[in-house]
Amino acid sequence: MNNLTDINHIWHPFTPLLGGFDHIKIKEGKGAWLVTEDDRKILDAVSSWWVNIHGHANEKIARAIYKQAQKLEQVIFAGFTHDPAIKLTENLLSILPKNQKRVFFSDDGSTSVEVALKLAIQYWHNQGIEKKRIIAIEGAYHGDTFGAMSTADRGAFNKPFWPLLFDVEFIELPTHENFESVRSHFQALVAEDDVAAFIFEPLVQGAGGMRMYSPEALDNLLEIAIDHKVVCIADEVMTGFGRTGKYFSSDHLHYKPDIFCLSKGITGGFLPMGVTVASERIEAAFKTDDFTKTFFHGHSYTANPIACAAANASFEILTSEECQENIKRISTAHSAFASKIEAHTAIDNIRQQGTILAIELKSDESSYMSDLRKRIYPFFLERNILLRPLGNVIYILPPYVISADELDLIYQAIEEFLATMD
Repeated sequence: MNNLTDINHIWHPFTPLLGGFDHIKIKEGKGAWLVTEDDRKILDAVSSWWVNIHGHANEKIARAIYKQAQKLEQVIFAGFTHDPAIKLTENLLSILPKNQKRVFFSDDGSTSVEVALKLAIQYWHNQGIEKKRIIAIEGAYHGDTFGAMSTADRGAFNKPFWPLLFDVEFIELPTHENFESVRSHFQALVAEDDVAAFIFEPLVQGAGGMRMYSPEALDNLLEIAIDHKVVCIADEVMTGFGRTGKYFSSDHLHYKPDIFCLSKGITGGFLPMGVTVASERIEAAFKTDDFTKTFFHGHSYTANPIACAAANASFEILTSEECQENIKRISTAHSAFASKIEAHTAIDNIRQQGTILAIELKSDESSYMSDLRKRIYPFFLERNILLRPLGNVIYILPPYVISADELDLIYQAIEEFLATMD
């Protein structure tokens, strides 16, 4: 396939058919680097949309896939099971909060959210209680399927579908300044006793611009929700598997969610997989021989054995001492760099949570639609660095294998870009 065929026949995500950037053909990757068809090396500073936590072409994960593919590539997961899925369930439950009990497999982050929302609604329905209202946080992004879109911020990404989305109650992202009003609003909503679930991206709103908020604020909201028996759903699709310095962003919290949504880094960036994990409380409403209370949801590739094998290999790497030290090293380096540049006049705000560093630049429009993105993306690509901005927000979300020297290349390029804004 040549580039002409690509341009004429492939529909790329989040990309206009006319007027966008050229698509760069990648032939291979290794570690933190991508290699183009003409042998140009590009430093992948965003882990290829946040999935590639252990670097490209990781040999341990590749071997696990090869070994599993020779044994069992796929089997229907209704009425059958297999060792890779059992092992992955054990692995996940070993690092998730102790209240988590049941693992449901799907295909990606968006479907993991769909499963979570359906579980929350049916949890009440199975008890003969009709609670359907959902609370979410403004600026959220939970995926591109209809349930996920409904709980996400209303904007250009989903405007054509607004009439088809179900209503959701949105609260503001809590800050030090607005917390009392957010808390009061949240209390008033749950006090009506018809709220089924509260869904949130714990501590970091990813696609919304890497917006961050405090564990104390979220804990306060979770305490209120738990007092009113609201099902709490943590969308950890981006924040899971070490991104915030702990295995899960919810590990920074005192109060634990009822349901977790996981994807992205779960297979180390090798294969698509979504997982929704439910607590004993949620499980109890489905643990019955009443067939009508079954969770009637499934995907053709649910718990694909090869994807499970990749996820198990990724888990072994993630939980290793070397990987945990790398996470700490990256977090420390980010913090030092943030302190170094925070006073720059072009920066409106700089924020960090673990391995995630976000630099919000001053702009007439502080959103994904900011024209600054048209300057930022090509500037870094010209320097062989992949930094895909969220509007006027430059963020670094690197694979954990990135070296100190490779991080310095990114930091130096960011300083060069800031110099163009003096």
